[in-house]
Amino acid sequence: MSNDPYAALGLTKTASADEIKTAYRKLVRSNHPDLHPDDTGAEARFKAVSAAYDLLKDPKTRARFDAGEIDGAGAERPPRQYYRDFAGSDGQAYRPGGGGYGQGADPGDIFAEILRNRGRTSGGGFGGSGFKAPGPDARYALEVSFLDAARGAETRITLPDGQNLSVKIPAGTEDGQTLRLRGKGGAGFGGGAAGDALITVSVQAHPVFTREGGDILLTLPITIDEAVLGGKVTAPTIDGPVGLTIPAGASSGRVPRLRGRGAARPGQKTKGDQRVTLRIVVPPQPDDALRDFMTEWRKTHATDPRADLQSETVP
Repeated sequence: MSNDPYAALGLTKTASADEIKTAYRKLVRSNHPDLHPDDTGAEARFKAVSAAYDLLKDPKTRARFDAGEIDGAGAERPPRQYYRDFAGSDGQAYRPGGGGYGQGADPGDIFAEILRNRGRTSGGGFGGSGFKAPGPDARYALEVSFLDAARGAETRITLPDGQNLSVKIPAGTEDGQTLRLRGKGGAGFGGGAAGDALITVSVQAHPVFTREGGDILLTLPITIDEAVLGGKVTAPTIDGPVGLTIPAGASSGRVPRLRGRGAARPGQKTKGDQRVTLRIVVPPQPDDALRDFMTEWRKTHATDPRADLQSETVP
């Protein structure tokens, strides 16, 4: 697997932040090991895609990678070393302690020796008290219901060692979003801080609602008389049923909006809206009275709602 985060997401360095997010969301679902249990390579690809997104979504770490300061795993790159940086006045390579490297020595070996000497003077090498490093991050997958993601909830996941970890799902969580639990990853080294738990959320589909950003979308069936005469009906929302006024003469496809009845929007104080698309439903078996009425009405009120379509398409 490539150590280039752009390559892991199928992008180039010119990719925008939105393109990076879109590529990540697509790949994290198509390579999730829980969703593709028969694909032996899914877990490795999933980890590579997640690591690449973690690095590139932050403008600071992305800039450092582009500048060559860190590698694709986020590790610091050693500064470039040149022979002249280590050369003494006699043209010989730097000799730590007065002894060891002759002319033409590899600067990389010299640099390593400097680090070893520094480790010895700070308390017994890198394993001593002078060395600290954060623990590794742990990655998990979590599937949540549509309503829990939209409204917020708290759940628990079971770790590989059998322990339970409480996870708070923020209101407005989106499909493919990664939650970070500070200090819930692997133990640190030499007294360093523990790593984080990174939890990728998959949101289940809902039989009634769909979502577009902070807006909740719903298709609401209405009767012929409600469409013609108007009236007040009950519409479901993610927080429970509410009243919705249908204007007289409403056609299928009209979209009334319920303000503030959508999902929470990160970084904003107000929720999104619920957009309700009206759909007129004809009775499956119209009775004789309705049929006779419509027959007589057609004789004196014939209209062609497709007239404009025909005029726009006929050459």
